[in-house]
Amino acid sequence: MNSVSNESYLTTRELAELLRIKERKVYDMASAGEVPCVRVVGKLLFPRAEILRWIHAAHSGPQLAVATRYPETLVGSHDPLLEWALRESHCGLASFCDGSQDGLSQMAEGKAMVCGTHLHEDGDWNVASVRDRLGHQSVVLVEFASRSRGLIVAPSQIETVKGIDDLKGLQIAQRQTTAASQQLFKTLLERCDGLAQSMSYVNPCARTEDELGMLVFEGSADVAFGLESVARRLQLGFVPLLHERFDLVVWRKVWFDEPFQILYRFMQNDMFRRRAAEMGGYDIAALGTVRYNTPVY
Repeated sequence: MNSVSNESYLTTRELAELLRIKERKVYDMASAGEVPCVRVVGKLLFPRAEILRWIHAAHSGPQLAVATRYPETLVGSHDPLLEWALRESHCGLASFCDGSQDGLSQMAEGKAMVCGTHLHEDGDWNVASVRDRLGHQSVVLVEFASRSRGLIVAPSQIETVKGIDDLKGLQIAQRQTTAASQQLFKTLLERCDGLAQSMSYVNPCARTEDELGMLVFEGSADVAFGLESVARRLQLGFVPLLHERFDLVVWRKVWFDEPFQILYRFMQNDMFRRRAAEMGGYDIAALGTVRYNTPVY
């Protein structure tokens, strides 16, 4: 028996061989419209892809699970050091950073491999949020860095701004409302009587930490609630307010996939450690520490 060819179309004989039936039966099925086919210059041809789908449609019994594949994308919160590592490691991961909450939503929908997050919780960071949003899906939460966050201050305001209580009447740069840093900033303002209602924000909002600092650098804003590393790079004033933990949420099944492993190995080397020290405002001593691992039931 001749082997079935690998062409895009099967002949009558090839389809008969594939189905292990007589050619006469193939002609009968084509005439009755029971099998996908085309007729070219009087000859019957059968599109291979359509034939395979037609065969699969007749499948009965249990279906084999199809392995989930996640887009090679990092989502969630923006971080300047992580952005640099993505670029310098040549890991191949694309990035779309529009806030921690957006990132967790995209992870829940299977639209990314990795998510950066720094959601403030009572006495902790990120763990409850990841558990609530991703349920019992197989993810691991590992620390990326502890970051120094506070007030990025324009040179003209360095002598007057020493804390949040000094912001009244100033132009404040802001992030989008879904950004974890913007939510935390509003929480801090609400602790100061009447201050939250008296804030004057500039528009449009910044979508990244770097854009936030640039609004102050360019003179569009007097102050921003941002990262020490950004203030240092732009040579602006900085008033430290807290240290936050920035973590990475990773699907367990992609932990050993090449894109993430390239990035993770890069973050262990001396080049990465030197860059973190040069940027300032980062403590990476606990990098890679597992903060949450979905229980296996």
